[in-house]
Amino acid sequence: MFRRVGRFAVHRPWLTIAGWIIAAVALSLLAPGLKSTTDETEFLPSHYESVQAGKLQEKAFPKTEQPSAIVVFQRSDGGKLTAADRADVAKVTGGLHDKHRKGIARVETSPQAVSPNGEIALANVIATNKNAQDQTTLPNAVKDLRQDAKGLLDGTHLKAGFTGQAATNLDAQESSGDTDSMIMSATLLLIIILLLVIFRSPLIALMPVLIIALVFAVALGLIGTAAELGGLKADTSISAILIVVLFGVGTDYILFLLFRYREELRDGRQPKEALTNAVARVGETIASAAGAVIVAFLALLLSTMGMMRAMGPSLAIAVGVTLVAALTLVPAVFSLLGTKAFWPSKAWKKRSRSRLSDGLGALVARRPAAIAVLSAAVLAVLAVGAVSFKAEFDTDSQLPQKLESVQAMKDLQRGFSAGQSDPAMVYVESRSGTLDKGALGTYKKELAGVDGVGAVSDPVVNPDGTVAQYSVVLKYRPTEDKAIDLADGALRDTAHKAAPDGSKAYVGGTSAVLADVEKAVSHDYKLVFPIAGLAIMIILGLLLRSIVAPIYLMISVALGFGATLGSTVWLFQDLQHKNGLLFMLPVIVYLFVVAIGTDYNILMVARLREEVRRGVPAREAIHTAVARSAPTIASAAIILAGTFGVLLLADNSMLQQMGFAVAFGILLTAFVMAMLLVPTVTSLLGHKAWWPGHQDAPRPDPLAEAGPDAGVGRHRGAGEEVRS
Repeated sequence: MFRRVGRFAVHRPWLTIAGWIIAAVALSLLAPGLKSTTDETEFLPSHYESVQAGKLQEKAFPKTEQPSAIVVFQRSDGGKLTAADRADVAKVTGGLHDKHRKGIARVETSPQAVSPNGEIALANVIATNKNAQDQTTLPNAVKDLRQDAKGLLDGTHLKAGFTGQAATNLDAQESSGDTDSMIMSATLLLIIILLLVIFRSPLIALMPVLIIALVFAVALGLIGTAAELGGLKADTSISAILIVVLFGVGTDYILFLLFRYREELRDGRQPKEALTNAVARVGETIASAAGAVIVAFLALLLSTMGMMRAMGPSLAIAVGVTLVAALTLVPAVFSLLGTKAFWPSKAWKKRSRSRLSDGLGALVARRPAAIAVLSAAVLAVLAVGAVSFKAEFDTDSQLPQKLESVQAMKDLQRGFSAGQSDPAMVYVESRSGTLDKGALGTYKKELAGVDGVGAVSDPVVNPDGTVAQYSVVLKYRPTEDKAIDLADGALRDTAHKAAPDGSKAYVGGTSAVLADVEKAVSHDYKLVFPIAGLAIMIILGLLLRSIVAPIYLMISVALGFGATLGSTVWLFQDLQHKNGLLFMLPVIVYLFVVAIGTDYNILMVARLREEVRRGVPAREAIHTAVARSAPTIASAAIILAGTFGVLLLADNSMLQQMGFAVAFGILLTAFVMAMLLVPTVTSLLGHKAWWPGHQDAPRPDPLAEAGPDAGVGRHRGAGEEVRS
């Protein structure tokens, strides 16, 4: 099948390329765009209490206003606010309100907004109902208000800083914006430089970038169409991770094909025949690798997190498009270029010496037992650290400390409880008639008596008297562990037990949402990972027609996952003394290290099978497979790892953790698992590795008779040096 697909693309290149361009243009023009969403129900199922609280608030208090940002005033000398200072606070607040920035209903303060110690004063920035959860309008408004405040503060003894959700979002966006451009620039630069070094051809260095750009347009259009017509939930946040996935798997598949194409040319085949044979030989490998990644992504549909359920199918569609492009668009483009694609290099004409890859192949073939034990031991030792993994949900603490929202929050805490900016919300709903006002007053005292609660507002009752709302200010920042534990522990326990007779209580707000997210993530780890592993094993079993090989391959993948997570724990939790690691880190490692990194194992095992089918001795088969596959795997892994490694330069600790984990994990997968552990274990198991299909049985190569020059260079003696 793959030979037929390759032949069509190679012999009808213009038709193939035209089809891709038409599809990209049509989808870009006609496909609906992705929409941004901040609805909590998109992230958590409705049975979680925080979601139920949010829905009750929308129903009973649709006009409830929470500050989207907070202006924190203090004297420039750090002293107590004087009467004149307080008058200036009111004047500046009024001036900010009069600016009427888009999305802002009002900016207001009150005498009660001065801290008990007299050092801090606050003003609330209230969004219009329409823009209360807007991801772009509010941050832009805060950006404008910051500039406005500078002029209004002239001539006073005050200084001010903006914090709160909208201000934090603005700072996060601006700090990550530089990182996004840095990642994209570094990715393109790495791909171009490495391909120039490997192939010494400017055309080959640039072609993958252009091809992946076309694939991105098609994939984004298909995802938008699926979201509109098929009910797939996807939003604009998928675009950034989509680019990384496409560059990762796209570059892998293009390199798999180009290395084999060059090998076929060196064996004496004509360009079109060499390209067709390359597709025929690695097509099954690429399809199996893509299949493993696709099922791994689709396993995210089982997640209780709406964000994960949306991400899974979207990434699966992208990888599917990349697979089709690797088997059709890439061969078509290089069919038109022919051997000119390698210009000005002449290295494609003869097999060049590569002592490193050949020496690695010889070492693995000579000492399989020692290398298997050593590589497995290294992974196992690193994996020990994963036992100490602690999920960190306080994403705000990962932001650079120099940001204005971070500094303003610290200033706020000098005078107020840390939860002042984003209080927890408690709702009491009557199940039989109206609520008793006396009972509501008693209930307030119960909530205020919870250890860790700073203040509780008087109850606000809806018009029909069936629902009461309390604003509960915690002594901790809403995203830190203590606040999350309090919301899910003592606060919820007290709220439920002390609820007036005939009523039910719900605890919501940021801290409660994060507590429920923690439960959902724990559930997903126990369900999604095992099912994804089983699905990948099935893909490997279909490729290799074996039961044994998929088992030890998945064991090696599990070791790699543990080693990656353990190494990150040791570096950030133990050496840098972080409270914990990004709670999504295991999922990120799963997506990029386990799913995409499995490509390298598949490539190595498929090449091993091809070599043993030639009927050569096992040692020579291992030698050749490692020597021929190592350059491909190393090049692909360095590009992908380098892309994520750039994140280590970011100020954000969360991005640093992500960058190190993925970069180090990909390198472990490529250089330890794929090049050392997998071939040596396969060698030690010998014939048993292929049970019950016994795909290692010698058989004639169907491609060896495909053309007049097909057999040139295909059968080397056992003593001939293998070169990459």
